[in-house]
Amino acid sequence: MTWGEQNTQAEGHAQLDYAFEQGINFIDTAEMYSVPGKPETQGSTETIIGNWISKNKIRDKVILTTKITGPNPFFEHIRKTLNFSKEALDDALHKSLKRLQTDYLDLYLLHWPERNVNIFGKRNYSHKEDEQWKDNISEILERLEGYIKQGKIRNIGLSNDTPFGVMRFVEEARKGKTKITTVQNPYNLLNRKDEVGLTEILHRENIGYMTYSPLGFGQLTGKYLDGATPEKARVTLFPQYSRYHSDNSFKATQNYNEIAKKHGISLTHMSLAFIRQQSFVTSTILGATTMEQLSENIDSIHINLSDEILSEINLVHEQIPNPAP
Repeated sequence: MTWGEQNTQAEGHAQLDYAFEQGINFIDTAEMYSVPGKPETQGSTETIIGNWISKNKIRDKVILTTKITGPNPFFEHIRKTLNFSKEALDDALHKSLKRLQTDYLDLYLLHWPERNVNIFGKRNYSHKEDEQWKDNISEILERLEGYIKQGKIRNIGLSNDTPFGVMRFVEEARKGKTKITTVQNPYNLLNRKDEVGLTEILHRENIGYMTYSPLGFGQLTGKYLDGATPEKARVTLFPQYSRYHSDNSFKATQNYNEIAKKHGISLTHMSLAFIRQQSFVTSTILGATTMEQLSENIDSIHINLSDEILSEINLVHEQIPNPAP
């Protein structure tokens, strides 16, 4: 999601080349990228990815995912009406297919729900009695099934959703509708809230879990510790991305960093290995702005955390649970 803002097309293609050479075949993006979202760069990440796929003629060798933007006043430059109506889905899907230079998507996600939910750093759910949302899950699935029948989508899933939302889609699948295959939510050492209620659903309903922000906007690399403001880092450039910069997030990160140093591994490797070793995790979505970062991230596949390290991590989590939900 940095390609088109923090990264040029050439840099994005270099990262894709390297990742593909290392065996990575899953690419995740969204119509709202690059970030921060603005009219001038909306869709730029999809365009960069589409140009790479077309140039290399490897569409059949990658699993390609994108998302339709849900209701959010900050993204009204994308469409006047941000919802999952037939008109909005038609607009979003066909523009994404064009930018990605493909006639189908392996996976299509609803970027966040239409209803009021506690996402993007909100700790508690506040119910709104005057909320306009009416349960339309069945209708949304019917619209998505139409694209599946047309061959434009192969699988569907959710992003930034809750146990309630996931189970509503599961209920519809039990009635004969297409089943969601995955949920893409934030998950990292500073945000393990989905362990509380969602992971049981993932196991029992056989739904994949793709984690984004595995390093908490770079916080879990340790690069922001001791007051550091690294040049060209995302939070340095865009301080509004402060979700993982609370006092407790820094305290927890410092503690995790001490564990990593004690055991002779980098905080980055420990953070990514922790996610990979969770039984409910299907895939970890890496986001890097430099080749050095990407290489280190991918190399974490060779790290396996011992029971001792996991116990030490969980002790910190008990003391400072979910500082960045």
